[in-house]
Amino acid sequence: MIRLQTLFTTPASKKASADPYLIFWFICSLAVAAYFGLISLQYAFSNDYVVQDDARQHVFWMARLIDPQLFPNDPIADYFQSVAPVGYVTFYHLMAQVGVEPAVLAKILPLVLGLITSVYCFGACLQMFPVPAGAFLATLLLNQSLWLKDDIISATARAFLYPLFLGFLYYLLRGALIPCLIAISLQGLFYPQLMLVEVAILTVRLGRWQRGRLRLSPDRRDYIIWGAGLTISLVMLLVFARQTAEVGPLYTAAQARAMLEFGPGGRVRYFLQNPLEFWLVGDGGIQPPFLPPLTIWFGLALPFLLRRSSSLSRLVSPKIKLLAETLVASFGLFFLAHLFFQMLHLPNRYTGHSLRVVLALASGFALLLLLDTGMQWFIRRQQAKTPLSRRQRLAVGLLGLFGSVVLILPTVPPLFLMAQIQIVGQVPQLYKFFSQQPQDIRIASLAEEVNNLPAFTQRSILVGREYAIPLHARYYDQFRQRTIDLIIAEYSSDLEQVQRFIQKYGVSHFLLDRGTFTPEYLNQKPWLQYFQPATSEAIAKLQRGEVPVLSKLGERCSVLETETLVVLVAKCISVQSGL
Repeated sequence: MIRLQTLFTTPASKKASADPYLIFWFICSLAVAAYFGLISLQYAFSNDYVVQDDARQHVFWMARLIDPQLFPNDPIADYFQSVAPVGYVTFYHLMAQVGVEPAVLAKILPLVLGLITSVYCFGACLQMFPVPAGAFLATLLLNQSLWLKDDIISATARAFLYPLFLGFLYYLLRGALIPCLIAISLQGLFYPQLMLVEVAILTVRLGRWQRGRLRLSPDRRDYIIWGAGLTISLVMLLVFARQTAEVGPLYTAAQARAMLEFGPGGRVRYFLQNPLEFWLVGDGGIQPPFLPPLTIWFGLALPFLLRRSSSLSRLVSPKIKLLAETLVASFGLFFLAHLFFQMLHLPNRYTGHSLRVVLALASGFALLLLLDTGMQWFIRRQQAKTPLSRRQRLAVGLLGLFGSVVLILPTVPPLFLMAQIQIVGQVPQLYKFFSQQPQDIRIASLAEEVNNLPAFTQRSILVGREYAIPLHARYYDQFRQRTIDLIIAEYSSDLEQVQRFIQKYGVSHFLLDRGTFTPEYLNQKPWLQYFQPATSEAIAKLQRGEVPVLSKLGERCSVLETETLVVLVAKCISVQSGL
């Protein structure tokens, strides 16, 4: 037990290269990231048609970086390209120039980003609590939290925020001005919301709580880095604002409140009636990390554990106050985002990510302090030659078993792979068919499968639930009108009305589920309830027994049929008459 305690509680030496304990725990930390990353990578390449859920929105259009002729006149691709942060786009563009396709890069990146995040996490932890085992536990919990979520695995812009944010914390703790400012600049280019959190942290650090009073920092360096960070953030925000100007402003709070899309069943769950849901789990809520379960919340015990005087707790550096400063900065921006809805975007972006980092680090430190307390108690019993009672042995065994389960369970592949929401295409013949069609086709469909087509076929769709993002009014108003027109046309019994729809939007194909023309089909698609009264009128027509034109032309104009789907050619429909 003494050797085990030595392994877990020995502090890092100043000469890292000669510290076997530090090297051991650092390698273990990288091994954890590699474990999650390699299994996720293997799953991503296990099938020709695998794509992460959010990559369907934010990566599909990047096929244009290889072939600029793809997605011509496609408002969905244009929108997601316009709102993509410039650093994120530039990185993918540079990799495309050396021959790495965006879809392939998106599968490899999570492993690389996970390893970089782990390196910075381990280093930042040592600055606050110079015990390598504590840095390992914190890195382990952070990796579990990240790989049990769909952020880093998405390879979207928000996947980059974690290595950049941990890098910022590491350099700030080291007092390395230039690298810290570089980290802020990169965060602004990849994920501006976290850049604001970083500048807010620098602002909070200008104050000191001394003897019950708030005082300004006497350290001149705090003002230098704050001023430089603020200047950089303003420049980055101007770049981002100019880049996204073409998509227009966000909806105002008043406009959003009147839309079903922002309600309890909406795509953006912001205006919720239940106060607990509103402030915790909605898109306007704090969104604290609930995974990994139990262990991530041990961080709440850290302030109480630090008050206990022990050989290990005395090693904790005053720099650990950065965790509290991060919380203050994050919650400050969270409440400001509620006040300035249109300016600061969704409030959860200012707390969800930073809380995940803070709680993981705090929980790792807390777990080590608790483990040390338990080992000291056990060693004292051994030295006093006081045997454990049967009840004590049972309690120790159950506690050890419980601890092992809660630490190991999140590393079980089926569990974390399920949480990553990687979509596996189920209709390869459909993807091959559309991939062989001209690049300027446009597919109209209300089927769920249409969401996969841009990623798997590099062909344009008219609408799709995954792309119904109700944030920027100019984009979503047009998207809404296209969806309403599609619902009307798909369930219309007027041939000329369908033909006008085809001509208006340049539709080349219709993709239909076999159960499309039933009232139940529309009722079972919650997202279609946003597009009233078109959806209700379509249901009413079906209930009255009206037969849609597309239903009549199913056999005459179909070019591909699977067990669940039918593809109709729009040209065939356009030349029909007399129906």
